[in-house]
Amino acid sequence: MLQNEPEKKESLETPQTKQPNSMPKNFLVPFLLLCLKDWSLHGYKLIQMLMDIGFSSIDQGNVYRTLRKLEKENLISSTWDTSEGGPAKRIYSLTEYGEEYLSSCATSFEQYQKMLRTFFNLYTNAFFPFSTVSVKDEKSSSSSGDTAD
Repeated sequence: MLQNEPEKKESLETPQTKQPNSMPKNFLVPFLLLCLKDWSLHGYKLIQMLMDIGFSSIDQGNVYRTLRKLEKENLISSTWDTSEGGPAKRIYSLTEYGEEYLSSCATSFEQYQKMLRTFFNLYTNAFFPFSTVSVKDEKSSSSSGDTAD
């Protein structure tokens, strides 16, 4: 190794060691877990749901690799469905540990949402100082129970 070359450390981060409020590298995992919260689904249906949610371009291979990784990490489980005609389909389900992990993701996302709201309020005030929407207006509309976003 060269003297000026930084030492490479292997990442040992797993869902068990990951800090609950650390920023996710992507949103695929939490959305997959959320899709499996109340349903047991096969991969193709999960991909369709992700597209309906707003994942515009999905690498199907990446989704299946992620599902296998989640299963190894005990966040989901799978069984083979042979009840329908045609080839067997792997059906994925959320585990108890997966529900706990999903809950920690939701808590983190709430924190990010607050940070993003603050960012956009500061941004709006900096670039559009005469805007009619203020932090106070937004807080009163969100606390009034209006959920039509």
